[in-house]
Amino acid sequence: MRTLIILISLFLFTTGNAQKKNITVDKVQAKEAFELLNDIRMNPKKYAKALGISNISKITGTKLIWNDTLAKVAELRAYDMANHNYFDHVSPKGLGPNYYISKGGYPLNSDWLKKSAANNFESIAANHPTASDGIKAFVIGKNSPGFMHRKHVLGMDEWNGSLVDIGIGFVRVPSGAQYTTYLCVLIAKHDW
Repeated sequence: MRTLIILISLFLFTTGNAQKKNITVDKVQAKEAFELLNDIRMNPKKYAKALGISNISKITGTKLIWNDTLAKVAELRAYDMANHNYFDHVSPKGLGPNYYISKGGYPLNSDWLKKSAANNFESIAANHPTASDGIKAFVIGKNSPGFMHRKHVLGMDEWNGSLVDIGIGFVRVPSGAQYTTYLCVLIAKHDW
């Protein structure tokens, strides 16, 4: 009961701040980004030149599966960054994506939850006009050290290639935040 009261209080406080900033969740953009990402993964030759992908043989041909639980968590992560004016995989409370994914109802291997700030599954972007533009930025590798977002979203190594469930959250903030949009992409699996 105490946990429920805390969650309701946190929601009401967060919602009040968000209304002042007019934060909106754009589910249409999230679904369009999902469709684009799957198209890139399934047809890498079609996008290789435009997105600067020279090693298309490493892209997994695995089609991602939309997961409503991950989508809700991704929306909440993007919303939280906009509402609290930060841009990081770790929230100001020191909690990372693995924590939020698990608390959101998507069961994870307990080893992935040992560190509260752990991130095995999230790519984030900000200030892109559309969620699809954010996906393209991940693939191009702009402002992404070591092309880690590219590896994540395209499944270009053993770990990322094994992830199949996806949820995307995209929010818009007309004013009152550091960025005008926030994108969160969660690609995960339950166990190794």
